[in-house]
Amino acid sequence: MRTPDSGAPAGADERADTLFGDPPATAEAAEALQERWAPLVRQEPLDLAGVSLVAGLDVAYSPGDDRLAAAAVVLAAPDWTVVETATAVSRPRFPYVPGLFAFREAPALLEAVAGLRAEPDVWVCDGFGLAHPRRFGLACHIGLALDRPVLGVGKTPFIGRAEPPAAARGSWSELLDGGEVVGRCLRTRDGVKPVYVSVGHRVDLASATELVLRLAPRYRLPEPVRQADRRCRERLAAA
Repeated sequence: MRTPDSGAPAGADERADTLFGDPPATAEAAEALQERWAPLVRQEPLDLAGVSLVAGLDVAYSPGDDRLAAAAVVLAAPDWTVVETATAVSRPRFPYVPGLFAFREAPALLEAVAGLRAEPDVWVCDGFGLAHPRRFGLACHIGLALDRPVLGVGKTPFIGRAEPPAAARGSWSELLDGGEVVGRCLRTRDGVKPVYVSVGHRVDLASATELVLRLAPRYRLPEPVRQADRRCRERLAAA
């Protein structure tokens, strides 16, 4: 993980300070940061044959107070068994503002990530990347912080529209926002509601789509996200 003293490229110190230290003072300042960082996102093909470890990331909120729990769960190919889990519990320091969830959730997620010994090849967030009003969702935040391949998977679209894909597993349609392709609506199970895939960083949309299919052999959601959801809820209940 990149930190403020890790010799990261230009702009990384500011990102690290924001993600690990004080959050932006206002929603307007947070939006300005997203717009500044969005051009730094890289889309590049992923070597799917070389993917052996995939980590899922998710956050659960306590219904009775302001706590949240973050989980990072590492799964191993080919059957996607859990090999390591790390969690963190904290209280968010940024308000609940649609489009700015990363400023609430990324610090806790990165704290959980720091507890892992494994080095996953790819990270999958329960959330979005480029499928975001400023093309910089949670998966982009995490991707730039780690400088690793990250993609986002959501159950419902945050922005944009997509035609329903065909009913067969593997069918997909483009998720469009203002005429721009920002993701894909992907059917992971025959006749079951699709999921929405978008690029976070250092992966392209075709690679992300294929990987999500591989990660969802039995259920609608990819297994790393399912496991992360389970572990963060368990951690919150035990806190």
